Amino acid sequence: MSGPGPRHDLPVVIVGGLHADARRAAVARLLADVPGSVVLHHDLATAAAGTVVRTVRDATGILDAGEAPLVNDCACCALREDLVPELVRLDRAGGTPLAVVELWDSVEPKAMAEVVTAGGFTVTGVITAVDPALVLPYLGNGDDLAEGGLAAAATDQRTVADTFARQLEYASVLALAESLPGSPEADDEDRELLSQLHPTARRVPIGHGDPAGTPVPPASASASSELARAALAGFDVEAAAAAQHPACALLPAEADAHGVATLVWHRRRPFHPERLYAALEDLTCAAARSRGRFWLADKGDTLLHWDAAGGALCVESAGPWLASLPDAAWDLVPPVRRAAAALDWHPEHGDRCQHLVFTSPGLDRDGLERLLESCLLTDAEYAAGQAAWERLPPAFDTLLEV
Repeated sequence: MSGPGPRHDLPVVIVGGLHADARRAAVARLLADVPGSVVLHHDLATAAAGTVVRTVRDATGILDAGEAPLVNDCACCALREDLVPELVRLDRAGGTPLAVVELWDSVEPKAMAEVVTAGGFTVTGVITAVDPALVLPYLGNGDDLAEGGLAAAATDQRTVADTFARQLEYASVLALAESLPGSPEADDEDRELLSQLHPTARRVPIGHGDPAGTPVPPASASASSELARAALAGFDVEAAAAAQHPACALLPAEADAHGVATLVWHRRRPFHPERLYAALEDLTCAAARSRGRFWLADKGDTLLHWDAAGGALCVESAGPWLASLPDAAWDLVPPVRRAAAALDWHPEHGDRCQHLVFTSPGLDRDGLERLLESCLLTDAEYAAGQAAWERLPPAFDTLLEV
């Protein structure tokens, strides 16, 4: 087996986001603030013609352009194959203090950060550019990406809402571009929603820049360097992946301000599969965004992932609960997973729990809690024990494709 490849000195920051005008403004800000920096961009909009167009530009304009052929009819695969060789070329040419990888609209930063890191480069920052006024409309958009010409492959079945949510929640920095031409004005509710969705992110206002992507003049030294400092502050790809894994995800905390609320619902008792299944539509539509982990009485060994946005819910297995594993298997589990389980350990159920988080303007907290509680096993059902639980109707088998 070959070892890791050579390390490269060129620092890389990744800038992504479905809000294209905000993304271009963030990139223009970085070009203005870091003299000599270059932007590498792969335009997947040309995939229907069989290629992905690659451009390299600096603050003065385009330096180089080329095409990368599709890989297995997949534009995103072509991006993966072409990205690291282009970064290596820039590194070898020298004289570049920072490479900015500007992702195409629906490309998610997690996958690209991992590709860049595996290629021997250091990702110093992951930035998602956001127009705060568009956060709620995008989270509520359940359209398939393909309907808007935003699919990264012919088999891409993602929606606008779930893609935007992942872009938003993975990044360590949110570049906030307000008052963009053609966009409504953001208000306190918009900003609060953003804050509650990703409370640990560093939020950097960048103004509106130029949505066409042309350079913006540097502002004062203190203002112009804020995004650059954030871009170079460092980024831990492994920790970021762990923070998204349902077993140890860094989920939002309870909050209630400016008409936006976050409910954190944590229980030990398992769900009754039929009652939860019957309530899925109401639970999914109760909040702009909800996510977390849960367990069903008839599937006590399986950690289930809850991921909802845009009125659509994705439920999938995220592997076993640690409590269901033999002791010898624990050594194979990442330390962060073991630590998360230890913090949440119950003498009877181990790490099995319900930990769901709902965030939305106008959230009906009381109604939502009542609905969730009604889906748990009753006292009598709980007292019947695990053997009886496993005989409950397997209502989720179709959803989980069991």
